Order: sequence, then C-alpha cells, then structure tokens
Amino acid sequence: MGIAGDIALIISAALVCALVAQRLGFPLLLGYIFAGLLVGPNTAGPTVSNAHEIELLADIGVALLLFTVGMEFPMEKLRPVRGIALLGAPLQMALVTAYGYGLCKLLGWDTIQAIWFGALISISSTMVVLKVLMSKGLMETLSSRVMVAILVIQDLAVIPLMILLPALENLQEGMGDLFWALLRAGAFLLFMVLFGSRLLPWLVHRAAGWKSRELFIVVVLGVGLGVGYATHLVGLSFAFGAFLAGL
Repeated sequence: MGIAGDIALIISAALVCALVAQRLGFPLLLGYIFAGLLVGPNTAGPTVSNAHEIELLADIGVALLLFTVGMEFPMEKLRPVRGIALLGAPLQMALVTAYGYGLCKLLGWDTIQAIWFGALISISSTMVVLKVLMSKGLMETLSSRVMVAILVIQDLAVIPLMILLPALENLQEGMGDLFWALLRAGAFLLFMVLFGSRLLPWLVHRAAGWKSRELFIVVVLGVGLGVGYATHLVGLSFAFGAFLAGL
C-alpha cells in the first residue's frame, strides 16, 4: 500500500473514530487512540504496512505538538509550583508503583514483573495530559501548572527507571550505568538552563528579524527537533526535548 496509503488509512480511521467519540460525548483524543488500535499491525482488517515509518512520523508529530505547547507555556509559570512538583512527583510515583506491585503480587506475578508493572503505570503520558488540558482550556489554571511540573519530573525519572528495571537481577551493574546516564542528562539540562534559555530565544528573535516566513519556520523547527534529538542522545525522550525547547 505504501506510506501514502498508510497515511490516508490513518487519517480516515481517525476522522471516523473522532466523529463517533464526539457523538458519544468522549474526548476526541480517545477516538484517535482507538483509530490507532484499529489500523495497527496487530489487528485484523486493513492495517498499515509501514509501521516503522509511521512510528517515526508519529514521534515527530508528538514532538512538534509538545514544542508548540511549551512555547505557549513559559518556564516562569512553572517556577512557583516547582516545590510541589519536586515533592509530589516522587511521592505519586512511589505510591502508584507500590499499588501496582501489591496488585500484581495478589494476582500471582513474580517480584520483577510486579515492579515493572508498578513502575510503568506510575508515569503519565505528557502528550495525552497536555492535549486534554488544551482541549478543555485549562492550561492557565494553577492545577494545570502543577500537573505540567509533575510531568516534567516524571519524564526525568524515566532515565533511572529504564536503567534499573532491566538490571533488577544485577543491581551493581545497573547502578554504574545509572551514574553515567544521570551525569550525561544532568550536564545537558544544566547547559539548557544556563545557556539554552538565553541562546534559543535570541536565535528565534533573530530569525524573526530576517522578515522571511520560510526561514523563521525552518529555524523554529530546527530548534524544536534539534533539542529533541539532543535529549534523545543523552537518554531522555525526543518529545520531552522538544517540549523543553518550547519552554
């Protein structure tokens, strides 16, 4: 069918499922997710034939969406709630992980599987939460600022989780990898705070002064996707990097 046919199939399925979700009073995002399940490679019926390419396009789309949200949600709005997020995010993740672990043990799962499940459900989807907040017009509320700050902490917590969870049977080796991963991520985030927060706005404003819409779009896309790729190299998610660039 080719990549063009896959895109046409995805858009058609998304349109139909979104209309059904709207008619039933559900969020449009739920319809989009269901459409993805329908045309995914693991379901019967018409499915995409280039799953890897579609996944790459989806990653870029999510990154651009979060970059746009970050531009509309400056870092100054998160600073007043950083204390709540620094305390609330680890507490929330610990409680949810413990709940998931206990539930899995009751169902007879082994210890490592139970820890995996608990850790997985303790992390929220940044894209889904931000999309829902935007659709409801709640991005400017205090509770939304707290949620966004907690999402940032959760995204940072992915690094130790991705290293420690596979190394549960050999924690000594995992701790060594964790140290270097945290060092790389910490150095990058420190660079972004000290220099990126000044360099990136200057670059965007300079591009705006060129009075060329095409060049401005190229610069903005380069900033968002470039920072996203840089965060991917240090172990953070591509989409989180784009969101960070927007902030």
